[in-house]
Amino acid sequence: MSDKFESRETAISVKDICKVYKLYEKPMDRLKEALGLTKTKKYKEHHALSNVSFDIKQGECVGIIGTNGSGKSTILKIITGVLSPTSGSVEVDGRISALLELGAGFNQEYSGMENIYLNGTMNGFSKAEIDARMADILDFADIGDYVYQPVKTYSSGMFVRLAFSVAINIEPEILIVDEALSVGDVFFQAKCYHKFEEFKQMGKTIIIVSHDLSSIAKYCDRVILLNQGVKLGEGMPKDMIDDFKRVLVGQYEIPENKSENSLVNDADVKEAVEVKAAERKRARSGADKTSKTLEYGTKQAEIEEFYIIDDKGTRTNAVIKGMEFTICMKVRFDSDLPAPIFAFSIKTAKGTEITGTNTMFEKAFLEPVREGMVKEVTFTQRMSLQGGEYLISFGVTGYEGNDFKVYHRLYDALDVTVISDKNTVGYYDMDSKVTVCDAGRQHADNIIQYRA
Repeated sequence: MSDKFESRETAISVKDICKVYKLYEKPMDRLKEALGLTKTKKYKEHHALSNVSFDIKQGECVGIIGTNGSGKSTILKIITGVLSPTSGSVEVDGRISALLELGAGFNQEYSGMENIYLNGTMNGFSKAEIDARMADILDFADIGDYVYQPVKTYSSGMFVRLAFSVAINIEPEILIVDEALSVGDVFFQAKCYHKFEEFKQMGKTIIIVSHDLSSIAKYCDRVILLNQGVKLGEGMPKDMIDDFKRVLVGQYEIPENKSENSLVNDADVKEAVEVKAAERKRARSGADKTSKTLEYGTKQAEIEEFYIIDDKGTRTNAVIKGMEFTICMKVRFDSDLPAPIFAFSIKTAKGTEITGTNTMFEKAFLEPVREGMVKEVTFTQRMSLQGGEYLISFGVTGYEGNDFKVYHRLYDALDVTVISDKNTVGYYDMDSKVTVCDAGRQHADNIIQYRA
């Protein structure tokens, strides 16, 4: 947890939460058990959450990430009181406003206006208090006269506009958003994330569940990683996002400081995430690897060397903006592979991926390789990033039939400094050519040039 939140009061405390569902093969089995007509167990237990614990401080923006079915939405519903846990406890200090899923808390037969009053009343506001907030709600939602129509006639985008507008305008101390913003258009999403920034500055607590890892990295102070109902870890966004990517390809490594009795070491969890111990800290001749490099893979291929050279052919970690540079990697193959894919990506120090490419995208290499081969791969391009510090990751992957395989990945393997005497807005410089002239002058010049 960041030091700036250490001294703050706890807004949400989740202690050893478990949620178990009974899964019946036939509806009749459920009825028989409810009526006490059977003494044998007719169901299988599904553990949606297993002993999940964490604290969220006031003013924190916390992201929860994980694969589908990892328990993200379940934990949010327990925090908001929509679901009751099978065991464990949740303590919440503050008024919660939650946007969990489309349709939650809205009556489909009511108009948008009627649903605004319904939601406001459910949150303890009087009609006069709702009326005082109505202009802000309608202005942010921006759905026009549709607010007087039944919400069952709304598109998903219109619905989320209204639902989010209501959620942020009832003066919540804790805002919880679960994937709903992915439905809105890009302009509405930008407006919502701007509101998140305002809420953070006001000291409000925010929990975001999203598959948009760039937004998680940009807005969250801390991230909690769930998988198969188990909390795999919590920490800085960049670290948790890297771990999440390992989970996606079945290469998650159990942290070394976990005890044998820890839930993360449970055999079912091991099977779920297909744990494979990564070989760490191998020396690489000529590789300028940082101490925080994260590596994993089947090791059927191994990245032995990687570096950057500038436009003069000199190895360097500093590139002048606007100049050509080359990213190099040397790969040794320990198995025959059908068509390996070589890749690199660049991200900010906070973990936001900016750009990258691979040989499949570039249609540069689609050939099989034999065991013992060594390939040198280069990517040459012009540096268009703004001045600053960046991290480069490398990978060798491929497809075996329909299965995607990670042979070797190195996250945050190289740091590169971009030297610039002119920075523009955002991550890239568009390298615009600018002309300023008197109105009508340029058009007249074009006519004269055409007649000539």
